Order: sequence, then C-alpha cells, then structure tokens
Amino acid sequence: MKLLIKNIKKLINVRDESPCRPLSGGELGVLPTIDNGYLLIEEGLISDYGRMEKCDLQSLENAVDKVIDAAGKMVFPSYCDSHTHLVYAGSREIEFMDKIRGLSYQEIARRGGGILNSVELLHNTSEDALYAQAKGRAEEIIAFGTGAVEIKSGYGLTLEDEIKMLRVAKRVDEQTPLTVKTTFLGAHAVPARYAGRKDEYVDDIVREMIPAVAAEGLADYVDIFCEEGFFSVEDSEKIFEAGIKYGMRPKVHANQMNFSGGVKEGVKYGARSVDHLEFTGEAEFEALKGSDTIPTLLPGATFFLEMDFAPARRMIECGLPVAIASNYNPGSCPCGDMKFMMALGCLKMKMFPEEVINAATINGAFAMDVNSSLGSITRGKVANVFVTKEVPSYEFLPYSFSTPLVDTVILDGEIVG
Repeated sequence: MKLLIKNIKKLINVRDESPCRPLSGGELGVLPTIDNGYLLIEEGLISDYGRMEKCDLQSLENAVDKVIDAAGKMVFPSYCDSHTHLVYAGSREIEFMDKIRGLSYQEIARRGGGILNSVELLHNTSEDALYAQAKGRAEEIIAFGTGAVEIKSGYGLTLEDEIKMLRVAKRVDEQTPLTVKTTFLGAHAVPARYAGRKDEYVDDIVREMIPAVAAEGLADYVDIFCEEGFFSVEDSEKIFEAGIKYGMRPKVHANQMNFSGGVKEGVKYGARSVDHLEFTGEAEFEALKGSDTIPTLLPGATFFLEMDFAPARRMIECGLPVAIASNYNPGSCPCGDMKFMMALGCLKMKMFPEEVINAATINGAFAMDVNSSLGSITRGKVANVFVTKEVPSYEFLPYSFSTPLVDTVILDGEIVG
C-alpha cells in the first residue's frame, strides 16, 4: 500500500539519520520537527517526507492508493513502550481498596495478595482465554498510539504457566499489528509452594525454566525483581548468567522500594535497561554513566503506589539517557496510556515535553532494541505513526492528558485505527 499524509501541521521527531545510541542529557530536549509537511509511506516503510512546498503534490497523489489530509493535525512516531506486563488474568481492584485503607504494596504482598494473587488467577485461565484478554489490551494501547511493546512473563511462576504467558505474548506479536519483544520474568516473586525456600526456586529457574524457555525461542530478555523481600543481588547474578548463556539479555526491576543494588548489578551484566529507579542516588548515576544500560522510568506505577518519583531531572543533568514506559499491569499500574505517562513525566518528574516525547519514542525503542526500525520519523524505518486530532502544539499532548487525541493509527504502513 502507498499512503500519503499531506498538509501535516507538524511532523514530530524527524531524524534523517537514526541515532546510533540513546539520547542522553541535553540531547533529550532536542525534538526535530517539520512544519507544513508531508509523509510518504510505501510497502510498510517511511519512504519520504519534507515540507509541502517542496513536493510535487499532484504527482504524489496520483501515485498513491490513499491520501490523508492532516491539516491542523500532527504526526508522531508511535510510542515504544519498553516495560509492560500486558499478559495477565483478571484484575486486582480488591487490592485497590486495601491500598485506600492504608496498606502498602509490600503489606498486601505479605498477606498473599499482589503478584501471587495474579499467579493464582493466571493458573486457572486457559491459554486461549488469556490471549483474548491480552488481545483486548493490545487493541487498547494501539488506539492510544503505541506501536511497539515489551511484554514480560512473571505471573506464572511454574514452568508450564510461564511458558503459557510467553506463548500468548508471541501470539500478540503474530496476530496483532504491534511489534512485540518478550521477557522471561520467572523471578517476579517466590511462589507459595517455595515459601522459605527461595534459593531452591532460583535454582529451579536457572536449571529448568530458562533452558526450556530458550528451547522454544520464547524470550528476548531475562528479568528479575531485585528488591528487598523478593530477590537479591546474588539471585540476580545466577539468573543473569543463566539467561546470557541462553541468549537472553538482562533487564532489571531495580531500586523501586529501596536501594537494592539492582542498578549496579544490571550495569555489571550489560542489562539493556534498569527499570523503576525511584531510589536512585549518586552511586547509581556513576554506575550508569558510560554504560549501555538505559534508565527506564515507570511513573504510572509510582503514581498509583503513591511513592516519590524517580529523579529524572537529576539523571538528565548527569548526562544519562532516560526512557519512559507504562508498566501496564493489574497491581501497580492498570493503565497503558503512554500520553498519561508523558504527562506524569512532566508534572511529577519535571521533564519537558520534548524530553518525554523522546523518552517515549526513540529512547523507548532503544530500551527494547527496535531503534533501527522504530522510534522516529526516518526514511527506511517501519511506518509506525499516528495522526493526532487538531491540536495547537505538541506540548498539548502531555498537557491535555485525559483527552483522546489520536485520530488515525498506522502500523506497518497500514491504517489500523
């Protein structure tokens, strides 16, 4: 299909050459745009773009299958949401009530709620039923403007159920327009059957689960919840070494509840990203400097759990890259709207609109290794873009955080919404 979008009020995040590394420090504040532009899409790829006055409009219109007139509207690269738990069963609104009554995330977990609640629900849900729920969420985030998503396991905690989750995530990749990267997160919590025997469970992950997941080619990454009361730095070492052996690059849930050591451990093992980071100080900043590991902030979870937000401004001042992701999950962030995450980045982490847009697009693409094909308006990249409704400026997106502003969604060069 050949598609022309014309009269674009502003074309956002236009980069003639895709960055070879994540945007860091002051680079995050630079958002290249084209006013009064056009975008040409051919065979699923971005073919050309530029200013309207420099294109032969009649020739282009005669050569394409469809023309979209985007007068008054803007075109963005689709969001790249690099941290989600999109595959899960049911919901946990009862714990929402517990939180209102004053219980913390850790207290709910110690009572058998939290992750273990989702584990039981998932165990009793068939693969087809699980896929039906995940497909609904995938369609939801597509409508919000997301075009690529990382999906973790971690609500199975048995080999059978972890594989069920990852197979469903692969089905989302194959049967929806989303680009999906998958992560094995068997070390999300210690299952009830291993209560008091965490080391045995870690051994089970290393010896049985990781090889079995790898044998089916189900995971691009291996992850761990490195937090007090869950898994330790020593556990992380064992799991990372096993994952790397089987071709899975590490990611880390780190420093959400305390200074867990997870950031330094992630850097040590070349993690693609370290995620959460509410508890991050100078030692973590120094560890991240010069590394290939991307700090990925999840402000939706911080908001929902009523915690202090990650120090994004300080990270940027230190010259670090920053990505923003949704952490869409049933317990701490039942929301996959990246526009809302950008709004929180601005309001609660004092990032500027240019910074959050870059963090949610090109840096999100780096955090899931799809930067060569997604994350910016660049010739030759996959045509994953969305057209807004009529808006006064790109700053209006994080400003008007609850207003539906996506008019048309194009993924792989096809109009899907």
